[in-house]
Amino acid sequence: MAVDVLTETVIDRPVTEVAAYAADPDNAPSWYANIASVEWVSEPPLRLGSRVTFQAQFLGRTLRYTYEIVEYEPGERLVMRTAQGPFPMETTYTWTSADGGGTRMTLRNRGEPSGFSRVAAPMMATAMRRANRADLARIKDLLETT
Repeated sequence: MAVDVLTETVIDRPVTEVAAYAADPDNAPSWYANIASVEWVSEPPLRLGSRVTFQAQFLGRTLRYTYEIVEYEPGERLVMRTAQGPFPMETTYTWTSADGGGTRMTLRNRGEPSGFSRVAAPMMATAMRRANRADLARIKDLLETT
């Protein structure tokens, strides 16, 4: 069973500012509750082919996974993919203009779990949706109060 979770928010900041902040892996621990640390595998700055390792807590487990940037249109779209672990995943961010000069940001996680993760896919999707909503609320709060 595939997992495909799409969440979105509107942030009262310009697209260029929101996209620059969200696309910088070094900022991930400040707005992703589950990400504890980030380590660049390739040299910054972010570009097509960049590789970044994240250490995260999810459903009570510590996970380390390396994402590769497979699409990057600064200020518009970022797609990163990992094939590691029992749950290979693709994460996509998009940023578009919203009314009043704000930014509509979407966060999409999708993947095809294998092994035991396949059985837990519905529970994982629910947990991911909850976490993504909280993370988008956190980035919204961070950017709107600075």
